[in-house]
Amino acid sequence: MLPGVHSHMDRLSLTTAYLAASTLAFAAYGIDKAAAIGGRWRIPEAFLHLLGFVGGWPGALVAQRLFRHKSRKVSFQVAFWIVAVLNSTAALWLLTVDS
Repeated sequence: MLPGVHSHMDRLSLTTAYLAASTLAFAAYGIDKAAAIGGRWRIPEAFLHLLGFVGGWPGALVAQRLFRHKSRKVSFQVAFWIVAVLNSTAALWLLTVDS
């Protein structure tokens, strides 16, 4: 797969990885929102950002909007968008760099 993602299978693998990470991130945000409402143990913000960094930021973005969770905390949003841009830049590089 490295340095470039050029074959159909590698692109499919990248897409599958994004879908898996997004699903996991979506679930984590849902669990964290429920914990916040119930006053239980919370998922650390650093872990939520890690999920975004490994490709889960699209699922995290949907969860933020759907659950209205972590969407108003400015420091979290700044870090979230930095992570999303870094991840997107890396994915673009993988899709375009010559083998």
